[in-house]
Amino acid sequence: MNVLKLGLPKGSLEQTTIDLMKKSGWRVTTSSRSYFPNIDDPELACSLVRAQEMARYVELGSLDCGVTGKDWIAENSSDVEVICDLVYSKASFRPTRWVLAVPAESPIRRAEDLAGKRISTELVGFTRRYFAERNVPVSVEFSWGATEAKVAAGLCDAIVEVTETGSTLRANGLVIIADLMESNPQLIANRAALADPFKRGKIDQISILLQGALKAEAQVGLKMNVPRERVGEVIALLPSITGPTVANLYEKDWLSIEVVIAEKVVRDLIPRLVSAGAEGIIEYPLNKVL
Repeated sequence: MNVLKLGLPKGSLEQTTIDLMKKSGWRVTTSSRSYFPNIDDPELACSLVRAQEMARYVELGSLDCGVTGKDWIAENSSDVEVICDLVYSKASFRPTRWVLAVPAESPIRRAEDLAGKRISTELVGFTRRYFAERNVPVSVEFSWGATEAKVAAGLCDAIVEVTETGSTLRANGLVIIADLMESNPQLIANRAALADPFKRGKIDQISILLQGALKAEAQVGLKMNVPRERVGEVIALLPSITGPTVANLYEKDWLSIEVVIAEKVVRDLIPRLVSAGAEGIIEYPLNKVL
């Protein structure tokens, strides 16, 4: 049987990715004792791999495809194909920023001011290339963690760190002096797998369903009954992806209206729909929008 080797990120993205796989149609079961999760698809073989290493294993062919961050693809200069971006409103899948930060009291305010200085980061390769492209000689040291504390303790002059809002950096007395890169999770594949008809088809299936599940995260379905004479009034209130579905109710002068809309507008929209004559309003979550 043909099998596609899929890498799932171990760590901060692990549970979010597994939840997304479930919404996409696959149930993944993990164990603290195994790096090889079970999945209810005989055509898939899953491995848990740290996001930092995923692109390398995909490039080498140990994995056919996997989910990792754009930042780690850049860090390793990996020769892989990006199939799709995986971004949505949940905190763990929102885009993040890699920034250059220094102590608030430091006179350093530009990347160029760091000539001859030490920088601590987990993103060593990317940081070295960033400064080399600007002809700024710096010493870049790998950080195993607690990077903010290193600059506060005087172990380095600046750090390159990942952040969403910058609040942790500010709490540690640091200021951001440059944005270096925005990153988000991506589905990637190696070129050999994409040249194989079975594996290409399976990768495309995963991509389509993952994107459909992500799109559904911010959408809900609304269904309601409306008197025929007030249908125009109700429809005028409804933002939708295409247009509402309207159907006659059996032996009644009422219509059923169904629509997919952004979840964020529902709390303001429902009272207006009631005022416009809608009744029996049902809101329901969506697994996928394609």
